[in-house]
Amino acid sequence: MKKQHATDGVVVIKKYANRRLYNTESSSYITLEHLAAMTREGREFKVVDAKTDDDITHNVLTQIIMEEESRGQTMLPVNFLRQLIALYGDSMQAMVPDYLDASMDSFRRNQTQFKTAVEGAFAGSPFADIAKRNLEMFEVAAQAFKPPVPASNAGATGNGTKDGEIAALKAELAQLRDKVDKLGE
Repeated sequence: MKKQHATDGVVVIKKYANRRLYNTESSSYITLEHLAAMTREGREFKVVDAKTDDDITHNVLTQIIMEEESRGQTMLPVNFLRQLIALYGDSMQAMVPDYLDASMDSFRRNQTQFKTAVEGAFAGSPFADIAKRNLEMFEVAAQAFKPPVPASNAGATGNGTKDGEIAALKAELAQLRDKVDKLGE
């Protein structure tokens, strides 16, 4: 049986029924901590079930997050988690992963500026400028993910709950803008 390597530098990790993880690149058993370190280093990997060859990378990454959160390394606010859970089964569920991905990419691109802003304790308000710019980008991204309203349904009623949700989101966005504006003052 030949060694299983993915193309383009993606390391294949096999997960066995006994929950052990095997790195096919280094030919050694590793832990979730090793995978977390690989992620922080920017190493690409794919975790596959050793028996079925199914891709289980998503499940393993979620498990790493759960372990980090349980160790007191909480990064995900309770309100965010509740909102995320509420989106499961919602008509917007399909758009959430792309939106979160784009938001995190934007955050990572601006990470150096964020760190500088935090270290300067908001001195000169670069954080406020970055936050305002990110809010504008998020608003544009949200508009891009909004499903188009068919012309025949433009004046239709009976969509009160969705209209209420949209109004609540717009109000929340306005509150966030006000907070950002106050930070810039």
